Amino acid sequence: MPAQPLRLRPLTAAFALVAALTAPAAAEAATQSPSAAAPASDCALPGRTGWTDEGHDTDPRQFQRATGTRKVLTLFVDFPDAPATESTRPYAEHLAPAARWLRQASHGHVRLDVTSLHRWNRMPADSASYGFERGLTFEAHETYVRDAVTAADPHVDFSRYDMVHIVPTRAAAAITFSPTYLFDPGTPGVRADGRRVKWGVTFGQDLWRWGHRVAAHETGHTFGLPDLYAFAGDTHRHTGGWDVMGDIAGRAPQFLGWHAWKLGWIRDGQVACLPGQGRRTVRLTAVERGGGTQIAVLRTGGTTAYVAESRRAEGHDRTACSTGVLIYRIDSATPTGEGPVRVMNAAPSTTPPPGCAPLDMAAHAPGQTFTDPGTGAKITVIRRGGSGDTIRLSRP
Repeated sequence: MPAQPLRLRPLTAAFALVAALTAPAAAEAATQSPSAAAPASDCALPGRTGWTDEGHDTDPRQFQRATGTRKVLTLFVDFPDAPATESTRPYAEHLAPAARWLRQASHGHVRLDVTSLHRWNRMPADSASYGFERGLTFEAHETYVRDAVTAADPHVDFSRYDMVHIVPTRAAAAITFSPTYLFDPGTPGVRADGRRVKWGVTFGQDLWRWGHRVAAHETGHTFGLPDLYAFAGDTHRHTGGWDVMGDIAGRAPQFLGWHAWKLGWIRDGQVACLPGQGRRTVRLTAVERGGGTQIAVLRTGGTTAYVAESRRAEGHDRTACSTGVLIYRIDSATPTGEGPVRVMNAAPSTTPPPGCAPLDMAAHAPGQTFTDPGTGAKITVIRRGGSGDTIRLSRP
């Protein structure tokens, strides 16, 4: 039944008219004023997968701290069926840019202090016996790490390091890919020199395809970040070439601003949050620059939110296929490899230039608005500036 119209006395009606005319402007001013702005913590999401995900409650017992200096020991291994014949130096030089890459990506918040043990450590078993080609189990992977650590133990003090890099000879074709080793607190694990080896990257033949970025990607897992590429189907359908946790060879591999916040590389004061109904206008500074307001978050549920950030063809993103406002959906309950981050494409009908994928063209320009059909949440790009973009968040 239609609602009955409310009948007001003349004086009451006059006050109601004034209130109706002034309320929208007052409400918008309130949502834009610093005193009325919601704290960033209202837009932080809890993890729900128990593993690497987009939640802010990363377990510090399982994953290593993503700030400060992380001391890394690089071990070089060969095998009875694949003996090394060359120096270890070219291998170390091939990986060396990873430390600088991560330092720039984190705006100086994390530093890899890498020490290389320049000798070939002979593994006790053939390379083909470790199961890389048949689908690597945790147990087989831990055996591989343990064998490498045991072989090197007489020559180095493991208690001085936070994590290990294990690099096989290029002759070991059976070591095909580069998984991350994350220890299981419920098992005895790998120990050396009175300390547990908790984190490592075991490189494979894809190191020679992806280069030092594979080290950045795998190290991100030790910090608790999930894979953004899809484990099944079209590999890069969720995020394209945005963020090294997706396409390692992507054209704009700078970590998403959400990841920078999750890892402690940006402060809460650099996050603009709209946790519910209202409007908020935000001036964003490009994430490649690291200063100012880095991300605007529009929360839509217990584990979901939309994030907007400004991207420029600078730094690690100097080859970006599009620039402007990148808008993506976060779901901290979605497991790694199943699309915990999904980029919203501003130009789905655009034919990308050579070397660019369709989703690489996703950045939004002034005048464009993204609307979530489920919640009515909107993100509108208002203007583009020299150092970033101005946007408006709104939710009815």
